[in-house]
Amino acid sequence: MLQPLAITAGEPAGIGPDLCLQLARQAVPLVVIADKALLQQRAAQLGIAVPLHDYTPAAPGAAGKLSVLHVPLVRPAQAGKLDSANAPYVLETLRRAMQGCLSGEFAGIVTAPVHKGVINDAGIPFTGHTEYLAEQTNTPLVVMMLAGGGMRVALATTHLPLREVADAITQPLLESILRILQHDLQRRFGIAKPRIFVAGLNPHAGEGGHLGREEIEVMIPVLDKLRAEGFNVSAPIPADTLFAAHRLKECDAVLTMYHDQGLPVLKHASFGEGVNITLGLPFIRTSVDHGTALELAGTGKANVGSLLEAIKVAIEMAEHEHQHQN
Repeated sequence: MLQPLAITAGEPAGIGPDLCLQLARQAVPLVVIADKALLQQRAAQLGIAVPLHDYTPAAPGAAGKLSVLHVPLVRPAQAGKLDSANAPYVLETLRRAMQGCLSGEFAGIVTAPVHKGVINDAGIPFTGHTEYLAEQTNTPLVVMMLAGGGMRVALATTHLPLREVADAITQPLLESILRILQHDLQRRFGIAKPRIFVAGLNPHAGEGGHLGREEIEVMIPVLDKLRAEGFNVSAPIPADTLFAAHRLKECDAVLTMYHDQGLPVLKHASFGEGVNITLGLPFIRTSVDHGTALELAGTGKANVGSLLEAIKVAIEMAEHEHQHQN
């Protein structure tokens, strides 16, 4: 990997800073984007010594030290205590990471968790990292995919009330999502001919139209069209049998229709070590699969497993993309 990964430390009152401090021992090139004093304060609270190195593009890192690109907090942060005044700081760490990715300074972004509520409390509309990164890069559509437990699970819809899901799944949306999924599995995961299983929306995948007609009227025409182009996509499969172990061995990724159709299975198999991946962006972005865990901030009990896995996946994606470009 030619360039370092940018790690955004997330909500300053949460476990993001704690997790970032545990990265000093990593041998891969990383840059933590955070308030340097916040990291020093949290290290003292945790009773650990972490040497910090001031990042510059000319001196991206030093062995045994944590490379830090300083972005100042608006107000000093306390572990476990949210402060909406620091919402602009959180968004600035993301903006700087994006800028570095788009300029070629960074190989990708790995994000520690943010707190959506406190950003909204600051008067800034914010529904999540995924949507924010898409908006800031003028990307019309991105796809959320989680990896863990031997699975890759992508979502056709993300943070929508269940009542709105069926109306949201249109032929153009489904086709666009499958094209993004296919493209990124090839380019960033090195899978020449991805095998994609598609979950039906309704129980029993609609049971021939008796339990809903979305499969017949929306899904099957799109899947047939893409199959005719050479895509290896399944017909709609009932979600209750899709995740059987013998089936999962036959696919590279599963596309589910809504958030709680696919993610409970994946999180059961990989809780604390799953990785959230945003497909379709002009750069690589992975993230932890957990929240800010305010009650664990500053206690030393935060588990760094998901962040380490997110870094590992981002490195693999960057290497595949580099090979693809060359």
